[in-house]
Amino acid sequence: MRPVPRIMRNMLSKLQIACDNALFGCSVVVWLDNFMSHLSDCRHNPKWPVACEQGCGLEMPKDELPNHSCIEHLRSVVQQQQTRMAELGKTSAEHKYQLAEQKRDIQLLKAHMRAIRSVNPNLQNLEEATEYKEILEWVTSLQPARVTRWGGRVSTPEAVLQAVITSLVEGGCPVSIVNQLIENAHERSWPQGLATLETRQMNRRYYENYVAKRIPGKQAVVVMACENQHVGDDMVREPGLVMVFVHGVEDI
Repeated sequence: MRPVPRIMRNMLSKLQIACDNALFGCSVVVWLDNFMSHLSDCRHNPKWPVACEQGCGLEMPKDELPNHSCIEHLRSVVQQQQTRMAELGKTSAEHKYQLAEQKRDIQLLKAHMRAIRSVNPNLQNLEEATEYKEILEWVTSLQPARVTRWGGRVSTPEAVLQAVITSLVEGGCPVSIVNQLIENAHERSWPQGLATLETRQMNRRYYENYVAKRIPGKQAVVVMACENQHVGDDMVREPGLVMVFVHGVEDI
């Protein structure tokens, strides 16, 4: 196509044109040069986005507002959320089932290794290395935490231990150490440096330097021996301690 001559462009630019939205109430007449700019900002455009002022705040084209129902919209939102929650619940259940299957397979593998070890004792080190690696991977996955109120520690946390056990297992804690961690949560099993009020007061500077990890969703931490070799044997138990608090556990 041949380019439009300059004289023709100058003549066209001086034309005045009514807005395309004149039928919807716009009375503006603009120069051709400004026509597209005006259209992009014309509030009489039936597709101009507006927000519902009746309560739901949904944004929609102006021409859809007369037929809009807040109740219908909110019902639709609730249904979508319920569908999404059902999908997430199904996915979560599938993941838990897969996790349980994997844990079962691991236990079977460990049992198989123990059976082989009875024939070949040299595999003892291999099993111990595998278990230690599993523990390290779990500990590394936990959120570092800080205890701000050590005085809020629960010495006999029977009422909350079942929930803590569930959180440990669902969080991937190796099954082989769960029972020992829970046993170490009781005052009767605390290490020598925490055994009495007097020793706790003397050793405050040590336990305030614990490397602690948050038990997901709980006011509780786990202090693993493999991460706390700097505090001494009298301040930690193998494989670690579960400490439950009334309050004062914060993520770092």
